[in-house]
Amino acid sequence: MKYKVPFNDLFAQYVSLKDAIDTAMEAVIQQSAFVRGPFVKTFEEEFSKMFDANHCISCANGTDALYISMKALGVKDGDEVIAPAHSWISTTETITQAGGNVVFCDTEKDTYTIDPSEIEKKITEATVGIIPVHLFGQSADMDSILEIAHRHNIWVLEDCAQAHLAEYKGRKVGTFGDAASFSFYPGKNLGAMGDAGAILTNNTSLAEKMQRFARHGGLFKGEHLVEGVNSRLDGIQAAILSVKLKELRRWTSRRQEVAAHYSKRLIGLSTITTPVISDDRSHVFHLYVIRHKDRDGLKSFLADNGVETVVNYPVSLPLLPAYGHLEHSAEDFLVASSNQSQILSLPIYPEITDQQVDYVCDLIAAFANTQ
Repeated sequence: MKYKVPFNDLFAQYVSLKDAIDTAMEAVIQQSAFVRGPFVKTFEEEFSKMFDANHCISCANGTDALYISMKALGVKDGDEVIAPAHSWISTTETITQAGGNVVFCDTEKDTYTIDPSEIEKKITEATVGIIPVHLFGQSADMDSILEIAHRHNIWVLEDCAQAHLAEYKGRKVGTFGDAASFSFYPGKNLGAMGDAGAILTNNTSLAEKMQRFARHGGLFKGEHLVEGVNSRLDGIQAAILSVKLKELRRWTSRRQEVAAHYSKRLIGLSTITTPVISDDRSHVFHLYVIRHKDRDGLKSFLADNGVETVVNYPVSLPLLPAYGHLEHSAEDFLVASSNQSQILSLPIYPEITDQQVDYVCDLIAAFANTQ
């Protein structure tokens, strides 16, 4: 039987929560609480409680969460910030926007996260911080990263855009660094129905700086102690996120079940590399990423048979035209450069059926057996 398998199905998610989401949106409209207000405050409290964090600063999107964090951390012209070579560009474009210089670091082959053994080589007198990205839903090696940061007296900003509820040694990511940024882009494990983001921190002084900068430089209307930006979470998105937050643990468990199903079916195929979960880390599988030497051929074969896949990300950041001025080559980042040509993200979302997963696996097996 032939199936059509989308990469994600946000409408199916909406249908499963339709009454609760519609009621939440109606409540916001009735109160005209469109920008910040009680629904935003409630979500901030709920989200910080889930992570046992002191402060949650909501904002317009995950990219702003990174930028606002770095402005509050005091990034200035000439400062260097270390970031992984393989990530979405938000991680590094915000370093530049905040006034700093991007310093790329290679990644671990199997976890796709920043390689601590390479970080030390990148530190100079100008280094002020490290941004580990918990890519695809698995934690970076936080013990090693924090040890390096503490020894060099530099800050750590966790990029948790793809790792809601992921854990490192039993502790949720987003609770290790000086601050942590989150994205609630619709396709994320916890997604709004539009753009949205947030920052977590336990540092009260830092939280106030973030709140002030994100609200035109003041904590209340008419106060402008500094020049800031306009980055606010709107009430409708906050209300929707509060509804979905109640489902996040269940959705995470289902993602992990789907991932285990994929791995059980695919692990015996010699040409396919399935995700590796490192010791002492959990994986929340925002993306289920395999590797295959003929990635593009496999992607086309799956598409021809109704399966939608995505390449996250086809070009490592240092090799993008945006960073051409740094004059990097693939040899500078051997792991990231190798992975970029082989990785393929398979459909994964809580509503996907076991039959759809089996269909995808059958196709991959059929393709692999021709290699």
